[in-house]
Amino acid sequence: MSPENYAHLSNLVIPTATVIYIIAMVSHTLEWAIGRAVVTKAVAEDDAALVTSAVGVGNSARAGSAGGADVVTSAGTLASGSGSATLVSGSSSAAAGGGDAGRSERADAASRVGLLLTWLAFLLHLTGVVTRGLAAGRVPWGNMYEFSITSSLAVAAVYLLFVHRYKLQWLGLGVTLFVAAVLGLATLALYTPAGPLVPALHSYWLVIHVSAAAISGGAFTIGGLVSILYLVKARAERRVLAGGTMSASLKRLPSAEAMDGTAYKVLAFAFPLWTFGVLVAGPIWAEYAWGRYWGWDPKEVWSLVTWVVYAAYLHARATAGWRGRRAATIAIVGWFVFIFNFVGVNLLVSGLHSYAGV
Repeated sequence: MSPENYAHLSNLVIPTATVIYIIAMVSHTLEWAIGRAVVTKAVAEDDAALVTSAVGVGNSARAGSAGGADVVTSAGTLASGSGSATLVSGSSSAAAGGGDAGRSERADAASRVGLLLTWLAFLLHLTGVVTRGLAAGRVPWGNMYEFSITSSLAVAAVYLLFVHRYKLQWLGLGVTLFVAAVLGLATLALYTPAGPLVPALHSYWLVIHVSAAAISGGAFTIGGLVSILYLVKARAERRVLAGGTMSASLKRLPSAEAMDGTAYKVLAFAFPLWTFGVLVAGPIWAEYAWGRYWGWDPKEVWSLVTWVVYAAYLHARATAGWRGRRAATIAIVGWFVFIFNFVGVNLLVSGLHSYAGV
């Protein structure tokens, strides 16, 4: 195929992948809607059972003190011989349980469909990135459009890599929403025709440097999303301890403690990659391109700031024992610093790394 054909294929496949990510997002939304209904009904039935049980036990105790007679209620039969009571549930609970099981199965089916669609979109997305590189005759991250489609591919890849290991199916809605938004923005606002690299970018260290940055950036995004949801879930758990209630949607999330551990594992995976990409491969490439290892270019400065924030996150957890809200706050700050380094520095600040192409 000619470069023009590869470019045409890439321009066709990337929007198609975006549409499939959106369909996967709809499937995950349906999963949450069905699951929320199941949780809401189950909680209502639990509350009703507690009330019925309490009333039945009270009636049984009074009947026992009067003469040991049995008491029959609408919820079942309370047998009391010497003041003790046993509640026998009626058939309505079993029927409701069967309905909940059916709805739960539908929620699981929607989750599986969403995951399969995410895999399909990822494969198309990967095809679009590869054909973009073939069209340009180089690695496909020489401008803002190309780095957007590559870094969003890394987000999807990290999610799919960890989805079963860390049971991250519940994050599917957030991931597909984020990736679809980035691809849509790249296609509509950042698109640049495929072309040759500027001379400074002609180095295999560019491949190593940007690959490490893209993969670690994908992991930073997953860690940031998990940390945000952690804060929401932890606040809901504190409200429950204070006597309040938790929404049905939040009850479907893992515990705050589990989410905190997941964020830590993902960020611990990303940090060494970012360290290598920023502090090793980046300076080597800079020396090749500009004749110095470090020049305090805006992109270099913000890459270092990102590294410092995540180093503080890991250090605080390892030495000071920071967990929970304080650690999640640092992780979220680090993610926003990374996003600014990726978007703000390229679009708003002029420097040697200004290859946005927009």
